[in-house]
Amino acid sequence: MTETSPKPKSFTEEQVAQALTDKFQSKISEVNVKPRRIFLNADRSVLLELCKTIKEGFEFEHCSCVSGVDMKTFFQVVYHITSYSNRIVIQITVDLPKETPEVDSISLLYGGANWHERETYDMFGIVFKGHPKMERLLLPQDYQFFPMRKDFEVGRRI
Repeated sequence: MTETSPKPKSFTEEQVAQALTDKFQSKISEVNVKPRRIFLNADRSVLLELCKTIKEGFEFEHCSCVSGVDMKTFFQVVYHITSYSNRIVIQITVDLPKETPEVDSISLLYGGANWHERETYDMFGIVFKGHPKMERLLLPQDYQFFPMRKDFEVGRRI
């Protein structure tokens, strides 16, 4: 038996980051490239198009995590999407205003995002527009609160 060497990368971290910066210009910011990692902030208006671009153009085939963060004055949604062939993980952070915490769902592109988006909705109240089943996952449907929000009072009754 012969050992096979790893498949060479099709794209480097720098190539992906530069192509995304060129395409989305002012809609992405704080692009930071590290070995095997790309970190960037994206405007919610381009999230779906950005995810289509990285999936179809740069072989990012797996969404491993979608999570919410309550920053007190605004929410964030953080996505980790992996390209196994290029050995790169991209972290996309999207800021959302407290008044309208909603962003497009990527669950139709990445099936793995489905339950992550539902859990984020359940815990933070962040709505993923276009999600095929946007409803609570862990808590009863009639709950009127979101326990991971910083303004949630522990022991509160509905």
